Amino acid sequence: MQVLELETIDSTNLYAKNNFASLSDSSVIHALRQSSGRGRFDRKWVDLGEGNLFLSIVLKPSLSYMDSIINITQYMSVVLSNLFESYGLIPQIKWPNDVLINNKKIAGILCEVINEKNEFKGLVLGVGVNLNALDSSLGLVTDKSITSLNLEISRSIDIFSFREQLLSMFFENYNLFLENGFEFIKKDYISKLMMINKEISIQVFNEIKSGFVKGVTDSGELVLENDNKEYVLTIGDIL
Repeated sequence: MQVLELETIDSTNLYAKNNFASLSDSSVIHALRQSSGRGRFDRKWVDLGEGNLFLSIVLKPSLSYMDSIINITQYMSVVLSNLFESYGLIPQIKWPNDVLINNKKIAGILCEVINEKNEFKGLVLGVGVNLNALDSSLGLVTDKSITSLNLEISRSIDIFSFREQLLSMFFENYNLFLENGFEFIKKDYISKLMMINKEISIQVFNEIKSGFVKGVTDSGELVLENDNKEYVLTIGDIL
């Protein structure tokens, strides 16, 4: 595993994509500051200042693992949750892959597939984690439903130590995950899923679906029940 450390960059994912061919499998791009980070649905990932984690992992698995690859962000959400538990916290996962503490978002994950001439080459897995935020910096953010690790445990976090813990935990079971897919993490994932048996509304493209969350499928899809009918959702934004 090669870690490339950068001072300031627009986006670690963008850097990884632009240099994908020259980067080896399992390479890690880590930036101390990031100006144009993105999340799901092209949302901006807010930079809360120095001491927060912005990294992307270059992965080049065989195309034969495609059934597992589609759940890689959910695998990372479980890894992050387990890491937060080691700090004495009780994390929750908001389907499909946001990680929350006390109902506030602390980490976001974005995966981008790399194709060349319609041929699969690999993927870039981006992770943003709020580690060291000041109350004053949170006050500048429009969305008040975010938090950081230092505020939750009342002490500053060593960003490099956290990074090494995260990467070690990610790669420890990465090959097992590729071989077994979502079922490898399903039990752990469901135990952390915050909306089981709760009524939610979820936007799927231009349509809003509502119902009770019954669980997830063996492929990580969300199962909603409404009027005794079940709906299986592969994508959506929980409102």
